[in-house]
Amino acid sequence: MTAITRSLPWFVKDLGVSIVGEKCYTSIVENLDFADIECLKYSISKGLGLGIVVGGSIMKVPQLLLIVTARSARGLSLTAYVLETLSYAITLAYSYRNGFPFSTYGENFFLTIQNVVITLLIVHYNPPPSLAARSPAQRTILSIQIVLASAIALVVLPPSTLALCQIGTLPLSLFSKLPQIRQNHRAKSTGQLSAFAVISQIGGCLARLFTTATEVGDPIVSAGFALALALNIVLGLQMWLYWGKEEKDELEAGPIGVSDEKKVRWPPTTHKVEVVVPPASPGRASPRPGNRRWSRKVD
Repeated sequence: MTAITRSLPWFVKDLGVSIVGEKCYTSIVENLDFADIECLKYSISKGLGLGIVVGGSIMKVPQLLLIVTARSARGLSLTAYVLETLSYAITLAYSYRNGFPFSTYGENFFLTIQNVVITLLIVHYNPPPSLAARSPAQRTILSIQIVLASAIALVVLPPSTLALCQIGTLPLSLFSKLPQIRQNHRAKSTGQLSAFAVISQIGGCLARLFTTATEVGDPIVSAGFALALALNIVLGLQMWLYWGKEEKDELEAGPIGVSDEKKVRWPPTTHKVEVVVPPASPGRASPRPGNRRWSRKVD
């Protein structure tokens, strides 16, 4: 078997070496030495990390399609997405500026971009009361300005301040999920929340705990993933508890599917009808009711 693994094409070897390094590639791939626990754990971590990065690039796509198809962001908390996006962006900037391997944080890049788009869609379809009076174009421009200002701030912040921001992602993760959890509990429904996104986040957090412990060893980052895992599990339980409730309520409402709030109620109107009776012509007797004719007796 080793004769085959040692004669792999050069581009396969170069790719493997670039991922796990020369030492671990020789040990795990060429020599098939699975007893090398250190290289085995490192190789598994690299594989999981790359898988998470690829999965993160499409994780929020189903959520985007749900919003665009329904032309509504009902059931999604704007506060939750703003805080979650900020948490992703801080982790991305902190990991990049500390030189961590891209496989340990790459999904944050794609999740930040996708979350920004979802947040813009929420503002467009279900704007908060403070922005409802503005036009859609004004809301979009204002949101983009806030996004750009936040990105510039994360780039120019000194490392010590950015480390404090990374610590702040712990309460950010907590408060980013609590509004969504509370909204689901009050509505007894998850609305347009994507089950694929929630399940993917649970699996991603589990894998990230392993990859972070293996390759980075940063307790702040590990604590953030642990807290996010617990909160995503709560969202997963809500998806299971409230699954199909919205569809059931819609079927019980009737086949037309128009809610009472959307029905147009026309106020009752009273029409006054004026009857105009033309005056009788001079020298002409007005008609008398009835069909009986009267005659005058002449002596």
